[in-house]
Amino acid sequence: MKRTLFILALISMALMLALAGCGKKVKKIDSEQFEKEYEHAPDWVLAQTNGEKFSAVGSAHIGKGGIQFARTEALANARSELARQVSVKVRGLVNTFAQQTGIGDEQALDAFSKQVSKLVTDETLSGSREKDTWISPSEDFYVLAVLEKAEVKDSVRRQVISGYQQDSARWQEFKARNGNAELDAEIEKAFREGQ
Repeated sequence: MKRTLFILALISMALMLALAGCGKKVKKIDSEQFEKEYEHAPDWVLAQTNGEKFSAVGSAHIGKGGIQFARTEALANARSELARQVSVKVRGLVNTFAQQTGIGDEQALDAFSKQVSKLVTDETLSGSREKDTWISPSEDFYVLAVLEKAEVKDSVRRQVISGYQQDSARWQEFKARNGNAELDAEIEKAFREGQ
């Protein structure tokens, strides 16, 4: 009896291993297929653009919902990427600036950074716009969304100053240290990097 159970267990393990080997294989990207798909694609589809704008590409397959549904989904995907870019940039800027102006408590600094980042992102994304579109041969809809860096910079400045004004001690320190000039310098430095 024990021998039969042992043999059944071995056969079961062998079958499981054999079935695991028959699992879904990872499909390699065929470079010829890739080249055909993107042969006539605008440069922005595959490469990040720099300059006076933040830019992001979103895509969606044109399915049963039609071209308008795909366009809306692609634009939402592009805006999500814009939000990520702006949030990362603003949080880094605010952390650097807040530490320079003397806010010591890390927890308060992080909360301040998150608050400003969210407000700037929410405010500036409403200014994002669709700049270009492209439909691939396999019916994927691509959208290039852009956001003016000047709008983001203005929003950062307003939100940081507003945040400091909410705490009178912090506001006094900000004004005493010539915070406006320091803030403007940090904003220019942050948005000049990576261009």
